[in-house]
Amino acid sequence: MTALPGETPGTGGTDTPQDAVSPPDEAGAQEPTADADPASDGAGAAEVVGPASTEAAEPDAGAEAEAASTEGATEAEAPSADTEGASAGAGTDAASPAPELSEAQAELAAQRELRERIEQRKAAKAAPIAAGAGLSGTAADLLAAVRAVESGEKTGSAFFASPAPAQAPRRTAPAAAQPPRTPAPQAAPAPQSASPEALDAVRSVLVEGGAPEALARPAVGALGEQAGELLRTDPWQLLAVPGVRPEQADGFARALLGADCGPDDGRRTAALVGWVLERAALQGHTALDAEAVRAALAERAVSDPDAAVLEAVEEGVALLFQEGGDEEPEETEAGAEETDEGGLAPDADAPGEPVRILLGLDRYALAEESLADGLARLVNTCEKAADWAEAAAAAPSPSAAELIRTTAAAGLVAHSGGEAARAEPAALIAAARGLGLRAFGAAHSEDGRRRLSAATGDPDTAVTLAGLLSGAQGPGRDEDGALALDLLVVLDAPQLDVEGAAVLVEALADGARLVLSGDPGVLGSAGAGRVFADVLAARTCPQVVSRTPDPGPIGELVSGIGIGELNQVDAPGKEVVIVPVRDAGEAVHRTVQLVADSVPRAFSISADETQVITVGHGGAAGTRVLNEALKQRLNPGPGRFGGFDPGDRVVHVPAPGRAVPGVVRSADAEGLHLDCGGVPVVVPQERVESSVRHGWALSAHQAAGMRWPAAVVVLPGDAAQGLSRPWVYTAFGRGERHLSVVHGVDQALPHAVAQVPAQERTTRLRPLLEALPTPDAAS
Repeated sequence: MTALPGETPGTGGTDTPQDAVSPPDEAGAQEPTADADPASDGAGAAEVVGPASTEAAEPDAGAEAEAASTEGATEAEAPSADTEGASAGAGTDAASPAPELSEAQAELAAQRELRERIEQRKAAKAAPIAAGAGLSGTAADLLAAVRAVESGEKTGSAFFASPAPAQAPRRTAPAAAQPPRTPAPQAAPAPQSASPEALDAVRSVLVEGGAPEALARPAVGALGEQAGELLRTDPWQLLAVPGVRPEQADGFARALLGADCGPDDGRRTAALVGWVLERAALQGHTALDAEAVRAALAERAVSDPDAAVLEAVEEGVALLFQEGGDEEPEETEAGAEETDEGGLAPDADAPGEPVRILLGLDRYALAEESLADGLARLVNTCEKAADWAEAAAAAPSPSAAELIRTTAAAGLVAHSGGEAARAEPAALIAAARGLGLRAFGAAHSEDGRRRLSAATGDPDTAVTLAGLLSGAQGPGRDEDGALALDLLVVLDAPQLDVEGAAVLVEALADGARLVLSGDPGVLGSAGAGRVFADVLAARTCPQVVSRTPDPGPIGELVSGIGIGELNQVDAPGKEVVIVPVRDAGEAVHRTVQLVADSVPRAFSISADETQVITVGHGGAAGTRVLNEALKQRLNPGPGRFGGFDPGDRVVHVPAPGRAVPGVVRSADAEGLHLDCGGVPVVVPQERVESSVRHGWALSAHQAAGMRWPAAVVVLPGDAAQGLSRPWVYTAFGRGERHLSVVHGVDQALPHAVAQVPAQERTTRLRPLLEALPTPDAAS
C-alpha cells in the first residue's frame, strides 16, 4: 500500500445539517455514521420543513440530523415563522430557572410518588406473559404469537403452516423437529392499513394546525386509529411522528390551543422527554443519564426540567433507574428514607461509588430485562455433561476445536474473531449435526447466509435471523412455540439490537444452546443496545477468542486498524489501492471510474460485484450523489418506476436496521418487483418512496454483515468528522479480493483509526447480566 497522501482536503461541505436537539452530554467524539444509519436505514418518514410544508424524503430521511444532533448544544437552524413566537416566549420563562434539585432528591421524590406503579411493574415482570411486553412492531407480534401458543389461547397452527401436535408442558426441547418449511416469495412488510375515517380525522386536525396533510398516514401509524382525537387534545403527540422536530410541534400546538399553549405545559414537557429518549435510541442508547435529559429540556425552554422529568416518570413516559447502588430504584425504596447503611441509599454525602440516575423508555427497559432473564435461563438449563470430544478432535483448526469443547459444556457461549474465524462456527454446526443435534446458524444478511451455507456444505443449516424469527426459513416451531432446534449459532452478533435479541432468546427452549459469534471491532447494531459487547463485558458465559488471522493484504490492513494502527501493507497484486483526490467532485469522478472501468479491467470484477461505501448520505460525495452518478454511468434511464428502472441496484429497508440489497426487475399495479439475493420481493407502491433507494453506494452501517468481491471506500474531505476506528474497520473489511480507497481526508484517517474509538452507548444489560445468578459464568 502506498503512503497516505498529505494534500489539503476538499471543501465539499458537511455531510449533515445541524440540528442540535439531542442532549448536550451526548456530544463529543462520536460516530456520526453510526448515529445516522439507524435512522436512515429505517422506513423513512417525511422530514418536516415547517408546520405548513413538507419535503419528500428518502429511506434515510432525518439520518444526517440525527448524526449532527450529537455534536451541538445550540440551535443551528432558525425556527420557522410559526415557531418563533413560542421560542421567544419560552426564552423568557427559561431565563429564571427554578432551584435545581440534586440527583438524590429527584430520585427520592420519584420513589415516593411512584411506589404504587413500581409495585405493579414488579408484579408484571414476575408474570411470564410480561417478559418482553415492552417490545414493539414485528418483535411484539412474534412474541405475542409465541405467548398465545404457550397459554393455550391458540394452537401452533394458527401461526405456523405446519400442523401443531398436542399441547405439552412449556420449555422442554422436543425429541424431534418439524420438517423445515420451503421458503416462498416474499412480499415486503407493510404497515397496518389505516382506515379512511382515521386518515380523514387526522388530516382535518393537521390542516387546522397548519401541518402538512402528508403527515396523516405516518401519524396514524405512530399513534393509532385515534390519532385525530389524540392530536387535538395533545398536539405535542405529533413528536411521535418521525421527522417532526419540537419547534414544529410547538407551532402546531399553538395553532390549535392558542393562549393555552405554553413552554411548561405538562403535555409538552412529557412529549419532549419521550422525544429525547427516542432520539437517544436512534443513537444506540437504551437509557440516558437524567442530567442529559434535564439539559435537553432546558435547551427547549422548559423552566423547571427537574419537575418535568418527574412528571414524565409519573405519567409513564419514562422509567427511572439507578446505577452505582442497587440496580433499580424500587429495590432501594424501602431504605431510601432511612439513614445510609452500607452506602446503598442515594445520599449525596455518602461515600463510595456515586449514584447515577438513568431514564429509559419502557420498551427497551423490558427488552433488556427479558433478555437478561432469558440468557440466564439458557446458561442454567443446558446439559453440562455432553461428550463432544471426538467431534472436537476432528475439528479443522485448534480454535474450532476449542469452540466445540466449550459449547458442549455451556448453554451460552461468546465467540469473537474476524472474517476468517467464521469457519469455526461453521465447523461447530457441522459437528453438532454429526452428533444428531438440530444445529443451525443465523446470519445478519442473505449474503452472510450464503457464505455460511458454503462453509458448512449444507444449505439447510444456514438462515437469516429475520427469516428464522418470521418462520420463512429454518426449522419452524415446536408444539410449544419455541424454535425447534438444539443449537443456534448467531453470526454477526454485533448487529443484534436489544429488542431483536430479546425475541430470539425468548423463542429458544430450555436446554437449547446459543452461541453469539462476531467481530467486536465492527460498527454496532442499527437499533438500540449493544448486546454482544455487553455479554462480553459482563463475562456471564465462557468466551472463545479465535486465533485464526484474516489472510492477505486486506486482512493484514484491517487487523491493524482493529488495534488502532493504520499500517502500510505489501500488496503485490494491488489488492489495496489508495486513490488520492483533492475535492468531493474529483472523489465522485474517480469512484465512477473505478467501478465502471478500472476494477473490472484489472481484476475481472464486474460493476455489479463492486460495492461503494461512503460516510454519509448527504454531502457532495454522499450516497445520494454517488448513486446518481453511478446510475447515469451504469444504468441510465428515465426512472419511470418511481425513480427506478429495471436493472437498477437498490437497497430495500423492510424494517429499521435491515438493509437488503437487490435489483429492480419490473413494476406493475402490485408495486416494485425486486430480486433480493434470489428472493423475489414486491414493494407496494405506497412504500417504494420510503423503503427503497439506489444501492450502488451504501453507508458502512448498511454494508455491515455483507461482503463483495471488491469494495470502493470513498472518503471526501467533508467526511473527516464522520470517521472512527469502527467505521474504518467495517468499511475496509467489506472487500474480499480488492479494496480501493478514494482518499481526500488527509491525516484525519490515521487520526480516526488511532484516536476515535467506538461511541459509547448507555445500556443496562451488562449490570443486569452481572446481577443474575449464573453459576457457570466465566471468571
